[in-house]
Amino acid sequence: MSNPTKDEAQLSASGPKGTRRRSPKRRKSNARGSAQGSLKSQPKIEIRENPQAKPEFEPIRPEEEHNVIFTPNAGPQTEFLASGEREVLYGGAAGGGKSYAMLADPLRFMGHPSFSGLLLRHTNEELRELVWKSQEMYPKIWPGIKWSERKMQWTAPSGARLWFSYLDRDEDVLRYQGQAFSWIGFDELTQWHTSFAWNYMRSRLRSTATDLPTYMRATTNPGGPGHSWVKKMFIDPAPPGNSFHATDIESGKILCYPSGHSKAGEPLFKRRFIPAILKDNPHLYEQGDYEAMLLSLPEHQRKQLLEGNWDVAEGAAFPEFNRQIHVVDAFDIPRNWVKFRACDYGYGSYSAVVWFAVSPSEQLYVYRELYVSKVLATDLADMVVELEQGDGNIKYGVLDSSCWHRRGDTGPSLAEQMIQKGCRWRPSDRSAGSRVSGKNELHRRLQTDEFTGEPRIQFFNTCTNIIAQIPTLPLDKRNPEDINTKSEDHLYDALRYGIMSRPRFSIWDYDPAHQKPSSFIPADIKFGY
Repeated sequence: MSNPTKDEAQLSASGPKGTRRRSPKRRKSNARGSAQGSLKSQPKIEIRENPQAKPEFEPIRPEEEHNVIFTPNAGPQTEFLASGEREVLYGGAAGGGKSYAMLADPLRFMGHPSFSGLLLRHTNEELRELVWKSQEMYPKIWPGIKWSERKMQWTAPSGARLWFSYLDRDEDVLRYQGQAFSWIGFDELTQWHTSFAWNYMRSRLRSTATDLPTYMRATTNPGGPGHSWVKKMFIDPAPPGNSFHATDIESGKILCYPSGHSKAGEPLFKRRFIPAILKDNPHLYEQGDYEAMLLSLPEHQRKQLLEGNWDVAEGAAFPEFNRQIHVVDAFDIPRNWVKFRACDYGYGSYSAVVWFAVSPSEQLYVYRELYVSKVLATDLADMVVELEQGDGNIKYGVLDSSCWHRRGDTGPSLAEQMIQKGCRWRPSDRSAGSRVSGKNELHRRLQTDEFTGEPRIQFFNTCTNIIAQIPTLPLDKRNPEDINTKSEDHLYDALRYGIMSRPRFSIWDYDPAHQKPSSFIPADIKFGY
């Protein structure tokens, strides 16, 4: 067995690196004698067997860093501080280092005399914690920076300013009217019930200095009153971590410069969602206590705060929905599969159309969606017919039965107007108990089949709106057997009409004229078997 001290000494003697330690037993000699001695013979290296003895050579160690106040954690926190998109949301699970990342982000601009930043919380009480943390960090990072309790503002020696404030009600935005900020941060964004405050404060974002960029930053966990709109704005448009062009959360369309502008048609700016979980913060994760506390929470809170799952909402009607299981990549549907559609029409709110395909194992695939507002019934019919041009035969369509009601007029009903356009429908079942039956059927469809090992319904990943709506649909507090009808449920209603229409795959729907040569060829073309 080798001696570690001996081996280390041998390695030190063979390499040029290291600093020679002066032997304490060595007698002093003049410089001339020492020089002559070094030329006559190589230095003798003593091998010490005592493991307690100091080595003959000291290895060169990396230079130690001193006075480091804040170092971002590798991974999401570093990505957040380095991101260049106009609007960025950072967060997900609890304990990911959101607060320190938010406090550190504006510090890179505090050396610019024109910088003016604004950091917001929903209430003044919630703001106090950020103030305390900033008072620990900022004076050490920027010597000479001053805090004004009256103004709730940091002022750097350069003249840069960072204001800490709150925005409780929508009308509180008027306090910032006429002011300009080059950096605006919202801590815990889902505490705002609507997107009004975020959108309005974007109008306060401007800079007169060409070398000073403008940014909006936000941190949050899933859940809270604003869960739905934050999810639409940052989570649904693109996979986590990917940069994407900003979209309108109502229509889903990319925000572009208007016609007549020099940049007409070009996207306005980009957004990005950077997820973080507890493991991304080693300082907190390695302790273990915080993780144990999160594991003790109820299921929906545990998924939100520990896993950072945005598809779980408190009181959700369909908690079993899982993107990993129920969402698949789009593929070419065989032409002999049964296809049909279902629609929930509305002009003032939304019209939702969902297309289904039935596999030979009776599994449903939702392969297309249409979600529009302020569209006439006849125009919707034209849009549906155009989208179906490459689908082959659509066996039937199911439409909200209320569209056959004449509502006091003597002309054709909404359903009849669509049918006259070539978009044929049959009425949905809206009898007593149909809503509860439809909800139960969707629960059954979302379950995994014990024989196939797959769920009985899956959604193409291109159906972004319905994928976003299903997991956030809330239960009706007065009737837990149904969902809350005041929620955004148009796509759910269309889905419910479709799955309750008794869709079946039939061998008689086989279409030999369009069958691919490489697929099954029946012995009898007439009967398809």
